[in-house]
Amino acid sequence: MAEPLTAILIGAGNRGQDAYAPYALQHPDELRFVAVAEPLADRRARFASAHGIASDRQFSTWQELLQAGKLADVALICTLDSMHAEPAVASMELGYDVLLEKPMATTLADCVRLVQTAEQTERLLQVCHELRYTPFFTRLKGIVDSGRLGRVITVEHRENVSYWHMAHSYVRGNWRNSQLESPMILAKCCHDLDILYWILGPAQRLSSVGSLVHYRAENAPPGAPARCTDGCPADKTCPWFAPRLYLDLIPLLRMTRDSPVLWERWASRLILDHPVAARWAEKLVPGFAAARDYRGWPISVLSEDTSPEARLCALQTGPYGRCVYHCDNDVVDHQVVSQELEDGTSVALVMHGHSYLEGRTMRYDGTRATLFGAYNAMHQEIQIHDHLTGQVETLRPPAGPVGATGHGGADLDLMRGFVQAVRNRDCALTTARQSLESHLLAFAAEQARVTGTVIDMAEFRRTAG
Repeated sequence: MAEPLTAILIGAGNRGQDAYAPYALQHPDELRFVAVAEPLADRRARFASAHGIASDRQFSTWQELLQAGKLADVALICTLDSMHAEPAVASMELGYDVLLEKPMATTLADCVRLVQTAEQTERLLQVCHELRYTPFFTRLKGIVDSGRLGRVITVEHRENVSYWHMAHSYVRGNWRNSQLESPMILAKCCHDLDILYWILGPAQRLSSVGSLVHYRAENAPPGAPARCTDGCPADKTCPWFAPRLYLDLIPLLRMTRDSPVLWERWASRLILDHPVAARWAEKLVPGFAAARDYRGWPISVLSEDTSPEARLCALQTGPYGRCVYHCDNDVVDHQVVSQELEDGTSVALVMHGHSYLEGRTMRYDGTRATLFGAYNAMHQEIQIHDHLTGQVETLRPPAGPVGATGHGGADLDLMRGFVQAVRNRDCALTTARQSLESHLLAFAAEQARVTGTVIDMAEFRRTAG
């Protein structure tokens, strides 16, 4: 049996520590972390403790880690978007194969530089496009490839960002301002653009429209303060009231009302519909209070201490307690990207931040059948309507193991695929050059939106290099 691959982690935040690194704990015969770079001491210590990393292999910066020489086989780069390019390039030049969190970088030039570095150093560079590893999109691609739909003529793919996720990530959070991080079409939809490219092929022309309509100061309720905790007069009627999400967990409980996990479904409905009974259950039912005390994403982003007291303090002092109408956000809250593919298929990608439910929906119209798809945390379904017979076939791809986290278990499947690809490049489900295509589309879409022009993708690719 082959020795496990050794790995370093640069960035021990939500994605690095909680999404990808658990694979090493579950499969120690395949992957073992031997060093970590993380500026926050508590995060660094927590990761080092979980993975048994010696004190001399714990670093506060990626520069210090890489200056120590090549310590392992692979590097996972999971920093903030704007900090991806430099450590990834340096890691490949040092001899590491790299798994890089999406998006690759926040500028087109850096995305191209990453791919060129991978090709020049002959290192493996894989980008975390988890959706390629989901049973749902694997099944959808198989249906299209089989010819079941006939020739695909037109596609509508919707990225429906829930109202509370929009506020968390793109109004209050790290991706709120395109001058600080990626434009939203890149940060949120490089997954979607990658899936469309994977299933349907390359685009030849692209246009886009969109803007920031709602999350603006002029839309604030009368008397709304800078922070939700400063006595907002609209606290009972505002869907974005921060304590409702981060302290009472109401949107998260609503999301799990239809969970496939019986305990989650029962507990959520009891808390939402019968709060008095829920308080009694906390006292009488073993484990109920602990089950109610959810501290994962997005709660885990507020502060290292996720106790209710620390959460309240974070809302009173940190970015996530700000009124959604009084933030420094500038990214769009809705955008449509229209593509004409090289084979003539028309594709519309709709992204918006005003959905009641987080998830993707889609429609593929072919010459022989129409396909409808719904993909979210609680429900995954594909319907095929046959044009000739009128019959409707309903498919429900497995959503991953019960209780699976991280894109229905796809985060861990991605890690499995990366480990296999390091050992055998022919196993790679995607390449750096292929991942670049989704980023080219995102940057082209942003340029088209801002300038009101139609982008010729062949020329755009040539110019990008």
